[in-house]
Amino acid sequence: VNTVRTMRKTLHAIGTLIMALALLAGCTANVRVDEQFPDVVSQPRDLNAALVVSQHFRQFQAQPVENTIIQLGEAQVQLLTKAFQGLFEQVEVVDSKANVGPGTDIVITPSVRDVQISVPSESYLNVYEVWIKYGLEIEAADGTAIDSWFLPAYGKTPDSYLLSRSKAIDEATVVALRDAGAKLILDFYRIPAFHGWWQQHQKLKEAGP
Repeated sequence: VNTVRTMRKTLHAIGTLIMALALLAGCTANVRVDEQFPDVVSQPRDLNAALVVSQHFRQFQAQPVENTIIQLGEAQVQLLTKAFQGLFEQVEVVDSKANVGPGTDIVITPSVRDVQISVPSESYLNVYEVWIKYGLEIEAADGTAIDSWFLPAYGKTPDSYLLSRSKAIDEATVVALRDAGAKLILDFYRIPAFHGWWQQHQKLKEAGP
């Protein structure tokens, strides 16, 4: 009888453990990135830009793995707006190309191509990592295509010690967004196609009507 009771207790304990693990595995980390990014300290060029931010981009949320959702929308809009304000004299944020105002020189439409994450249980490293791959469609105001620029960004936590999964992913995502902003500031005017267009635009502007 004691043996039967012991077996029943053991089976019950195993069943409880399996249920707990199943519930844990099924829990979804819903990460909302609410970081406030600082203004960019730089000398903007004499260009008027329109940043086309679709509703999809503004509300964008990534699901890089089954149990993780990262709400990037508002944070990435704020980050890109401030980065471009450091590059151009004026930046107008619109929801479609049809709403681009007069006097605009350049139109930029961002999109998210991919988001990936790596967690300690997968990489065997004591860090969380986030990769964000952006695409920037760059056009002149008349609709002439200038370039389609790929902008990769990467972020990681210093370590995952005492961080919850959600907090760690949030911190790594913020670092990735800052990386995207830094690359924009450093590299945008180095894009060969854009640099050539910009030089030609300056010559035409100096020559006058």
